[in-house]
Amino acid sequence: MDFPRRAFLRLAACAAALPAVPRIAQAQAYPSRPVRIIVGFPAGGATDIQARLMGQWLSDRLGQQFIVENRSGASGNIGTEAVARAPADGYTLLQIVTPHAINAALYSNLSFDFIRDIAPVVCAARLAYVVVVHPSVPATTIPEFIAYAKANPGKINYGSAGPGTPQNIACELFKMMASVNLVHVPYRGGAPAVTDLIGGQIQVIFAPLSESIQQIKAGQLRALAVTTTKRLDVLPDVPPMADFVPGYEASGFAGIGVPRNTPAEIIDLLNKELNAGLADAKVKTRIVELGGTVLGGTPAEFGAIISEATEKWAKVIKFAGIKVE
Repeated sequence: MDFPRRAFLRLAACAAALPAVPRIAQAQAYPSRPVRIIVGFPAGGATDIQARLMGQWLSDRLGQQFIVENRSGASGNIGTEAVARAPADGYTLLQIVTPHAINAALYSNLSFDFIRDIAPVVCAARLAYVVVVHPSVPATTIPEFIAYAKANPGKINYGSAGPGTPQNIACELFKMMASVNLVHVPYRGGAPAVTDLIGGQIQVIFAPLSESIQQIKAGQLRALAVTTTKRLDVLPDVPPMADFVPGYEASGFAGIGVPRNTPAEIIDLLNKELNAGLADAKVKTRIVELGGTVLGGTPAEFGAIISEATEKWAKVIKFAGIKVE
């Protein structure tokens, strides 16, 4: 599936061919008024927190307010549509997260094409999920959990924030690769799922670190593995899933994008300043606390991450037959 990569390269080439002088003048004046960062999810979650972290950094560096605006709904699609339709002038940014790469395979009637209509600026971080179980589950390692699941097919329930969410997709990938039968119990958000896991109504969740680390530290939940390929500094004793299921990787990502045709000079300025923020010790520490591994890099590198995730999760969605209502 080479189209996404070609699309990013084509958009970059078109941007470079635009008249230079007006764009340079626009970039020199940018930003001359407040900038919106659209977050397609509710306030208070990891996506919102990270957007506000980057927004504050940009506000301090560029002398204008970068204001987070939450437009939640439809797994981020409402916010994405708002950015796709916004003027390509650098005054409307999008907080890009994993669901944006998932949604193309889930929704057939979107009014936008994410790969075509949103230009990547920078990937701030890779985000880990943690495989957590209720203490009553007789497994302290992934091999023990796989053995337990195979001995009890269709009797172990896993929770998620809803069909097609990263938690759902990550667990379906595990089911596919480990050949186990777990029953999906969707919730309206990650927090209610974690609450029911603590209460023993479900047995396992592939949970964002931000939604589970306090419960892990308090002993309310048991962590079996992280979904990244390396251990996390904040959970050094928890091994990667790939140690037991070779090739498994289900990390998320978070970064910033803009409407297509945004002047390249503005994208370059935002990329430069955001990379500077990602090198700041305080910013890095906060991202790590949220379960992230700081990345940074070029717009093209972020485009490649989005393309690869879009292709990967489309295969899992098709294999698992995941649908949204």
